Amino acid sequence: MSWSNQGGGPWKPGNSGPWGQGPGSGGGGQTPPDLEEFIRRSQTRLKRMVPGGTLGGGLGIAAIVLVVALLWLASGFYTVAPNEVGINLVFGRYTGKTAAGLNYNLPYPVGDVVKLAVTDRNSTDIGSVSGVDSRRTGQVVSTDVPAESLMLTGDDNIADVKFRVIWQIDPEHPEYYAFNLRRPDETVKAVSESAMREVIGRQPIQYILTSGRKTIEPEVQNLIQSVLNGYKAGVLVLQVQLLSVDPPQQVIAAFRDVTAAQQDQQRLGNEAQAYANKVVPEARGAAAAILQEAEGYKTQTVQEAQGQASRFEQVYAQYKNAPDITRERIYIETMESVLAGADKTIIDKTGAGVLPVLPLGADRAGAGLGGRP
Repeated sequence: MSWSNQGGGPWKPGNSGPWGQGPGSGGGGQTPPDLEEFIRRSQTRLKRMVPGGTLGGGLGIAAIVLVVALLWLASGFYTVAPNEVGINLVFGRYTGKTAAGLNYNLPYPVGDVVKLAVTDRNSTDIGSVSGVDSRRTGQVVSTDVPAESLMLTGDDNIADVKFRVIWQIDPEHPEYYAFNLRRPDETVKAVSESAMREVIGRQPIQYILTSGRKTIEPEVQNLIQSVLNGYKAGVLVLQVQLLSVDPPQQVIAAFRDVTAAQQDQQRLGNEAQAYANKVVPEARGAAAAILQEAEGYKTQTVQEAQGQASRFEQVYAQYKNAPDITRERIYIETMESVLAGADKTIIDKTGAGVLPVLPLGADRAGAGLGGRP
């Protein structure tokens, strides 16, 4: 069947095109190629290739159908980028996935291919929205979203929590991401906000504002991943980052005062503990020294008493053997100990008078020689 200019045939240069304007209008006055002439030449070449020079026979129609079928099948080749995974569909049904490189699937309308960037990292911000400010030469600005960031804590306070979730498509199950969720990005955001509210709702605000960041982030990440796995969302949560955790703007000054008071309390407690660590060991050392001195005095006294008792027993044993000699010895030793430091006058019993005694003891003591008189 030859093309005709009658009726609804293709337009020619100078005529009104399908959108009400000819293609020759504008464009520097150049006339585009005649489409009808191109089709007519193609038909002539095809007739020469077909036996008998006519397309009316069954063999010619079969050749045309075969060529069209081959061209249609050849259009099923496609390439997958290194960061992508191809998902093959046949009549809308998932039949498998393909890796990077040249792959094949039945072409449209029988088959289709969905390509997903499985290695690209995506980020979802909760509590704030980033955008480009045209008034500041394209600078990125962040706008707070209180409906997302204000959360109730475990002690009935309100915390302003802004955080970011970094995630990617699961390369093991990209079909989950493609078919199980209608809006995966919105699902990730909703699940992340819900998980953060659950974790924040179990903790007191002071713990959240101070040392809780290191434990909140992994706990929220695990909870998000668990919920998404239950949905078979095909999403891997790589990291949860707390961007800021603050009290509401209306009470932030009061919270700062409370934090300063708590820091002062902790500082004073540390100073008191340091003083106690210094004084208590000193007191314990002094007590131990007193106990050791008392123990030494006790040991000395007991040993001296035992020595005296032993000496008395020995003297008594000798006394029983020779009472007279022992009594004389005891008398002499006693007098020696009593009269050792006293002035002495010796009187001769024969009546010769008083004998002068040279005070050798005093002279020797004054001279530093010592000795007894």
